[in-house]
Amino acid sequence: MTTDIFERARHNMVEYQIRCGKVLDPKTLDLIESMPREEFVPEHIRSIAYMEGHLPLPCGQEMLTPLQEAHILQALQLEGTERVLEIGTGTGFLTAMLAMQAREVVSCEIHGELAKMARKNLKNHGITNATVLHVNAMDPEAMQQRKELKKGSFDALVVGGALKELPKHLLEYLKENAQILAFIGENPVVSLVHIIRRGEVEHRTTIMETLLQNMEGLPEKREFHF
Repeated sequence: MTTDIFERARHNMVEYQIRCGKVLDPKTLDLIESMPREEFVPEHIRSIAYMEGHLPLPCGQEMLTPLQEAHILQALQLEGTERVLEIGTGTGFLTAMLAMQAREVVSCEIHGELAKMARKNLKNHGITNATVLHVNAMDPEAMQQRKELKKGSFDALVVGGALKELPKHLLEYLKENAQILAFIGENPVVSLVHIIRRGEVEHRTTIMETLLQNMEGLPEKREFHF
């Protein structure tokens, strides 16, 4: 497919998927329309890079849908001064867009193959303020060993997999007045939730109900049989 065809597909995605999904923030729309999504997906599925659905990625993973990505960006309203902690890098597409609006992004990816792919994609697109860590973010000890992660140092947290509840150890990396975008619930009902923290008080807003793969790497609960 030619560049013109991808540009047309990107424009149609913004006009007929993103806008229709109640994402109307001009800054968000401009950013999405400027980003070549097809360059962040495996070559054999580039022809469907702009469909509204979860694209299959290596390691049994899926890419967030364009509408999910757009809602995250619109809700965050980053101003360029923030440090963002992202859980679930995938191929780095949302990472790149976050980095273009934030001061710095640190992204955690459990699969080494995807982490390597994301680093390459970010480099190819001139993104220098995003760091991709190959680490299981659901493992508190593994996270604690990474020097790039300091507790109380992030302004925002973006979680790209479905969770029944947010792990407490992730919240320790956030500043007091941070914001969180996370997919909370169990399939078939998962909600994208925007959480704004004000000290010990949390304000939660449900943005959309959707479907999403469950987060990998959670500790297994032991069952006791008597």
